Amino acid sequence: MHAAPTGPETSAHGGPPKAGPREWAALAVLTLPVVLISVDMTVLGFAVPHLSEDLAPTAGQLLWIIDVYSFVLAGLLITMGTLGDRIGRRRLLLIGSAGFGAASLIAANAPTAEVLIAARALLGLAGATLMPSTLSLIRNMFLDPRQRLFAIATWASGFSGGAALGPIVGGWLLEHFHWGSVFLINLPVMVLILVAAPLLVRESRNPHPGRLDPASVALSLGAMLPAVYGVKKLAEEGLAIVPVVAIAAGLLLGAVFVRRQLRLKDPLLDVRLFAIREFTVAVATNLMIVFAMVASLFFITQYLQLVLGISPLYAGFALVPGLVLSVAASFVAVGVARRLSLGSVIVIGLALIAAGFLAVTLAPTEGGLWLIVGAFALLNVGIGLTETLTNDAILTAAPPERAGAASAISETAYELGGALGVALLGSVLTATYRIRLDEVEDVPAAAMDAARETLGGAVTAAEGLPSPAAGALLDAARAAFTDGMHLTSAIAAAIIVIAAVQAGVLLRGRRNGAG
Repeated sequence: MHAAPTGPETSAHGGPPKAGPREWAALAVLTLPVVLISVDMTVLGFAVPHLSEDLAPTAGQLLWIIDVYSFVLAGLLITMGTLGDRIGRRRLLLIGSAGFGAASLIAANAPTAEVLIAARALLGLAGATLMPSTLSLIRNMFLDPRQRLFAIATWASGFSGGAALGPIVGGWLLEHFHWGSVFLINLPVMVLILVAAPLLVRESRNPHPGRLDPASVALSLGAMLPAVYGVKKLAEEGLAIVPVVAIAAGLLLGAVFVRRQLRLKDPLLDVRLFAIREFTVAVATNLMIVFAMVASLFFITQYLQLVLGISPLYAGFALVPGLVLSVAASFVAVGVARRLSLGSVIVIGLALIAAGFLAVTLAPTEGGLWLIVGAFALLNVGIGLTETLTNDAILTAAPPERAGAASAISETAYELGGALGVALLGSVLTATYRIRLDEVEDVPAAAMDAARETLGGAVTAAEGLPSPAAGALLDAARAAFTDGMHLTSAIAAAIIVIAAVQAGVLLRGRRNGAG
């Protein structure tokens, strides 16, 4: 358990010890990796056209540049979370920060696409150490429930804050500097963490960790990597034998992994945590939120740029109000949690998310900017309210010595939810778009084939057509995409409603940690 000499000072009132100035300063340091990773997720998309011109990657290499980070990250989260419990979470954070900085330097100066792919894989390896380490350190620094809830709200707001900064920072950097600058911005942040963390962040670990089981590490990688690969390939290529086999192999190895953990005295992942109702509901809720949210970003950004014709930078600004409200809602959740039960707050947050998706189903093909701004704001207020409490529930339900493993499970749910969201809802959107895109008169068959691939393909195809045909093709493509977005948003709303019913029923009467 958390040792008194290495934690916050003992409370004079006999309750859990209160965090002091050192812990609050340490929280600022632990929020930095969250902000940075969130910024990184956004700015890479802005850099793709620039690095494509410089490195000339093939289509397959470009997909690996984008995807290899999440593959490696998802595959190693559980292993790294448990490793932090064993060797020390602060130590793992420092190792990961040094590795993240080194990999960023390699990526920024990559001379070829192959080197950039390797650097992105190293970033995924280092990134897998950062998120579980930061959340589990917070769990062990803030033992008072109300202080911990506020700390988690601060930590969670880093995601939204970073996402809001990403489009602005990325747009500005790429206007003034080489594409490698989007990776170099990581270096000063990593240096700050390496200097400040040893001074401010107290070390914590599981005092009785047991031995690390290499077979379990191999099985966890064997389950996660093919599963995530298969889901992403389904999104890119549709139903095919290779991604289906990959997913089946991942599920089979996952079942073997779970059986092994139940038999081991010192499991890599304590799957018995899922017997705790609050823990299981919180993890499932996070997965479904991210499932729907990543899909919404996938189609909302395309709608703003390709249907409404807004530039990438202004499209980023259009999403900023919602992301700022998400930060505010994270802190509002702290006050609301003192008055309402855990299930009630989660249901309210999920209801707001569902309302946001339903609002997207009303978006027109012209003049829908303010509707999308409002819908995205509803989505993010709901996410801010919900995720603060679900992350707190995950950490509170798990014993402090297993905080790293619990954090890793939470982060794995995020990764799987994001991959599934793009794969499944993205596939629904693509299929609906293709079905709804009718033949357009005076448009050659080759141009129609290109237009059916993606809305971006339709825009490119229209550039080579005479004015009347180009306008007709764009109108048809934009209408088809908007129809697909309506259906996808309705499905996402239904998924969130199911999550709300689940939380309301299973958490009825359950108080949250700050209640």
